[in-house]
Amino acid sequence: MAQHKVRVRFAPSPTGELHVGGARTALFNWLFARKHQGVFVLRFEDTDVERNRPELVEPILESLKWLGLEWDEGPYFQSQRLPLYQEHARKLLEEGRAYPCYCTPEELEAKRKQALAEKRTPQYDGTCRHLTPQERERLEAEGRRPALRFVSPKEGTTVVEDVIRGPVEFRNEEIDDFIILRSDGRPTYNFAVVVDDLTMGITHVIRADEHLKNTPKQILIYRALGADLPVFAHVPMVLAKDRTKLSKRHGATAVFEYRERGILPEALVNYLARLGWSYGDQEIFSREELIEKFSLEGIHPSPAVFDEEKLLWLNHHYIKTGDPKRLGGLVKAFAVQRGFLGDEEAEKIAEARWARAVELFRERKRTLVELAEAAVPLLTERVEYDPEAVAKFLTPEKTALLQELGGHLEAVPDAEWTAERLEREIRGWLAQRGRELKEIAQPCRVALTGVTRGPGLFETLELVGKERALKRLREAARLAASPS
Repeated sequence: MAQHKVRVRFAPSPTGELHVGGARTALFNWLFARKHQGVFVLRFEDTDVERNRPELVEPILESLKWLGLEWDEGPYFQSQRLPLYQEHARKLLEEGRAYPCYCTPEELEAKRKQALAEKRTPQYDGTCRHLTPQERERLEAEGRRPALRFVSPKEGTTVVEDVIRGPVEFRNEEIDDFIILRSDGRPTYNFAVVVDDLTMGITHVIRADEHLKNTPKQILIYRALGADLPVFAHVPMVLAKDRTKLSKRHGATAVFEYRERGILPEALVNYLARLGWSYGDQEIFSREELIEKFSLEGIHPSPAVFDEEKLLWLNHHYIKTGDPKRLGGLVKAFAVQRGFLGDEEAEKIAEARWARAVELFRERKRTLVELAEAAVPLLTERVEYDPEAVAKFLTPEKTALLQELGGHLEAVPDAEWTAERLEREIRGWLAQRGRELKEIAQPCRVALTGVTRGPGLFETLELVGKERALKRLREAARLAASPS
């Protein structure tokens, strides 16, 4: 690392949205690059024509931006680099490290079935490895377009020196002569990834451990091309609580799904960083701390279990400690997005009131969506009343008290409609009547918000605003008579 500038890459395929497992891999690469003042390269592996969905490139880019994982180079696209792969393939062919294979898909499938029937591991049998020039001419005259296969060694072992797992040994006899270039000129994954990493100067390959089985083939290609190996680090899988691979059946899996559920990017980044990596017992990290403390050696080789409750706990922490003004803007956006109120209505509410709503509710709410649901009734006319709360607390005696209280509070000047002034007025008014706050607190809260739980009564009155609060106190009797 002292001799070569660290260069890492994140290389998603545009076949689906950015999964949290992929986001964690991107994060580990980004943190490693930032820690070592290196370069974070973004590359799309999009040569799989059948599975690729070009329309998913932009959502992946947006997911990375939302997480704050800005790349230094790219995005590069393999589909735009085909001449480069063909050039390297020709080099291997000319040096006798690759050979043309004329076997048809039907012939290869028949070989595979035969191997299975004989209880052998399906491997290419080398039919085309030793063809004579005349045999090749004959096959090409038949109109066969060859693929290119790599000449794999049949003796010895290939060892993957992995930072996370230690040395992992593979027997070369189990590695067949794999295809590096398809008959249509497109590279296979194992070949393209090596050419990309080699030509982009990637020093550290940090990726999911599902790629470990591919690594011996890639090492053989590196050596055949006369190139030095990068440092390999294979990150363990992300599992669901039932210890199966995390998938849609377990709930949200894509980064944007968590964004839509009101998770903050800093919470998801903090959680993903701790998913399989640790630094003592510390759970909460600023971005700067993650960059400072992250290391590949701190990644555990065993699978990590995704715990949504832990993520919500972290999200709650960042809601409790975040800037109310910023969070207020996000809550407003969720209120509109979820249809709690319209754009114009939301814009009419001052930023300070959105921020104040965050301050009042953030001790109890764990997501931005929960904050939006709680804030809207206090900021607008859109309030839904819980029938059970109305029946229990808005009795004739209580609603009469609320109307009388509303009449008393009308004298409070608009400019002094604050929690402090309202507390003095209400406590004084109660003392004159020999009553206690607990007698009206819940009835008042239900009349104002429709529910029994929420922030302090005086803060609620302040946020609802004088005109709307007095109106709701006056209408408490009508609610009691017709709670629907």
